[in-house]
Amino acid sequence: MMAQYLALKEQAADCLLFYRMGDFFELFFDDAKTAAQVLDIALTSRGEHGGAPIPMCGVPVHSAEGYLARLIKAGCRVAIAEQTESPEEAKKRGGSKALVARDIVRFVTAGTLTEEALLEPRRANVLAAICPVRDGIGIAACDISTGRMELEECAPEAMGAALARLGASEVVAPEDWADAPFEMVPRPARSFDSARGESRLKDLHAVATLDGFGRFTRAMLAAACGLVDYLDHAGRGKLPFLLPPVVREAGGHMAMDEATRASLEILSSTTGGRRGSLVEAIDRCVTGAGARLLAEDLSAPLTDPAAIRERLELVSWFHDDPLLRGDVRAILRAAPDVGRALGRVVAGRGSPRDLGQLRDGLSEALRLRDLLFARADRPVLADGLLPSLGGHGALVDLFARALVPAPPTERGQGGFIAEGYDAALDELRRSAGNSRRAIAALEAKYRDETGVAALKIRHNGVLGYFIEVPARHADRLMQPDSGFTHRQTMAGAVRFNALALHEEASRIAESGGHALAAEEAHFEDLVGQAVARREAIAATAAALARLDVAAGQAERAAEGGWSLPRVVDEPCLDIVGGRHPVVEAALAAKGERFVANDCALSSHDRLWLIGGPNMGGKSTFLRQNALIVLLAQAGGFVPATSATVGLVDRLFSRVGAADNLARGRSTFMVEMVETAAILAQATERSFVILDEVGRGTSTYDGLALAWAVAEAVHEVNRSRCLFATHYHELARLAETCPALSLHHVRAREWKGDLVLLHELAEGPADKSYGLAVARLAGVPAPVVKRAKAVLDKLEKGRAATGGLAAGLGELPLFAAAIEAAEEKVDALREKLDAVDIDSLSPRAALELLYELKRDI
Repeated sequence: MMAQYLALKEQAADCLLFYRMGDFFELFFDDAKTAAQVLDIALTSRGEHGGAPIPMCGVPVHSAEGYLARLIKAGCRVAIAEQTESPEEAKKRGGSKALVARDIVRFVTAGTLTEEALLEPRRANVLAAICPVRDGIGIAACDISTGRMELEECAPEAMGAALARLGASEVVAPEDWADAPFEMVPRPARSFDSARGESRLKDLHAVATLDGFGRFTRAMLAAACGLVDYLDHAGRGKLPFLLPPVVREAGGHMAMDEATRASLEILSSTTGGRRGSLVEAIDRCVTGAGARLLAEDLSAPLTDPAAIRERLELVSWFHDDPLLRGDVRAILRAAPDVGRALGRVVAGRGSPRDLGQLRDGLSEALRLRDLLFARADRPVLADGLLPSLGGHGALVDLFARALVPAPPTERGQGGFIAEGYDAALDELRRSAGNSRRAIAALEAKYRDETGVAALKIRHNGVLGYFIEVPARHADRLMQPDSGFTHRQTMAGAVRFNALALHEEASRIAESGGHALAAEEAHFEDLVGQAVARREAIAATAAALARLDVAAGQAERAAEGGWSLPRVVDEPCLDIVGGRHPVVEAALAAKGERFVANDCALSSHDRLWLIGGPNMGGKSTFLRQNALIVLLAQAGGFVPATSATVGLVDRLFSRVGAADNLARGRSTFMVEMVETAAILAQATERSFVILDEVGRGTSTYDGLALAWAVAEAVHEVNRSRCLFATHYHELARLAETCPALSLHHVRAREWKGDLVLLHELAEGPADKSYGLAVARLAGVPAPVVKRAKAVLDKLEKGRAATGGLAAGLGELPLFAAAIEAAEEKVDALREKLDAVDIDSLSPRAALELLYELKRDI
């Protein structure tokens, strides 16, 4: 057995091997140690290998999915080794000591999951393959739980943004790619071949050419080859459900880099979970498929005005008709997840319950089509979705006749084919039922004949049917002419067989076996019917999801008083009464009100320099406007009284930063990398939010950088930009930058306390209120007092030397000599202030003079 295990383990490579032994999956050696630690189960041992006990642990087969989910979440990959023959077949093949044959039937990895228990209902599970080809990167991505597949090619510097958008659970790449900038699953380089990729896609979709699906570059096809090869490897030759690939065209969606997605907390908050994210604040979808599509919309907002308008019209239709919206959402709420049920069925992992979900989901789609078809005022997008909701009448009718109302998840025990669908199956079931009644009659007869009232006819999986009596009555059945044959003696009971019981048991087994075989044949036929219509069913699933997103967006808009945005093709952003959806929801939960603010950017006033105290709302204001732009171009209402959004090609956010120690980057380095990316990529059609540029270094360096960055955004990039800062000196930029205006968040000090108003006003901030904020944060009073004294000295010193801002109007950058001189003057003042001249001895005074001379 261990020889067989080690041979299979060699095939499993870096995966944990689940080795099937009866009703358990067992793990051995290091696999057992890893699994026992991750799953918190007992680690035992069995036998010896190399003179040492073999570590071992196991999990029951019937509950393996739960353990698999925990292992996958912990970053493990698992190979499933199943018994490929029964013990009886093994005995026939090789005698009583023959080992049952086993083989790896599947690799379970983060990106290849289809089981309902292993997937998050409201999150897509994406597998990506990437391949560098000359000056480009090919990316192929799919979600095998629904069959969606897309291909794209991007520049090497855009790869990070593309992967961030996909949010892939697993990424595969060529093993010889030495400079791969991320964690990946290495695959042989030969798996990434463009010619073979084209051939594999043709074979997969039974077409002679791929022209009907779009124009594919060699990089895309090479990545597609790597993806399909990996799926083939994971499924051990059985490919999952894959729809025809969709080409993702460059420029069709708003570009956002990884830092922007993280800082805006679009799909996950800074804590890593869904709670506190944008999607959590706006998701009102009633289906898992709708929630997944909403996340996809938010990850890739559109840049096509016509497509945006179509989405907005559909949301507006549902928003303006609450009764229609309620009816649509009620139907959708009753619809199962058709896409994922289809994925399991096509992948060969389906159950009777999945077929029932297809029946019920397609039936609800027909109801929805009839409801929408009756309306004469349908928007364009609703009209386009209607055909996909119908056309399944015959399949729904077949499944309704063939399946019981609530089919089971397992098909091995039968019972899922409805009575009346197959007369022969019904007869087999009646025969088995009659035999069971005959068993009951035999039990009564044997009790009368033996006089043993405690006699029972029992059944188990090993012995089948048998007669059992208490041990004290066994002698009555042991008589030579009793007609009973001894089978087994237990501690308190004795088991027997009888000819009549054996014959009846044989009839039950035969009828039951025939019935199970008949149900299995019907199951395969029903699966074949679903597979034959897989693309049409997938289109229905997509239509249901799109309607759910639109109705959910309308529900959220009605609930929050959101407005329909106007999207135009000019560089502007005019928002009245804008709010941050996540912050507003958090405040509402505490019974507090969010203070709304306006924003008006145009080609003549495209850069707002915003000052004011910490905690005053600058970062919130920046983010809320970026999110309003994102929501509008994703095709939804926005949290504002009104909004006119000029199309944005790229959205950039440099708000907050943290160390990235794993990549050797400090907070300031992260900040500068993100800022560099903005300056290199932002265009006149981009929207940029910048918060506290330069705060991670010395005051003078930071101010110099903030000054130069603001100038570059104004003069070179010419993007619409909100720039928050604490540097008062930057207000001088308004004198030389005509499209820059000054604003601040309002605050007041009242009786020594700071009152934050969270309102935006025109003009520069009068001061920073830093010490007041420190007092609010609980910094001890003596520390705040000392800071005030130091601040007074610093400000006096700056005034005496003309101040740092004195030369800003003339110098493009600050002179190092001026900075050094100011620092020396401040240091000398502090040293002299600390000297008690009256207490100095002549020698100490002389030494102090020498020391001051050295410092100067």
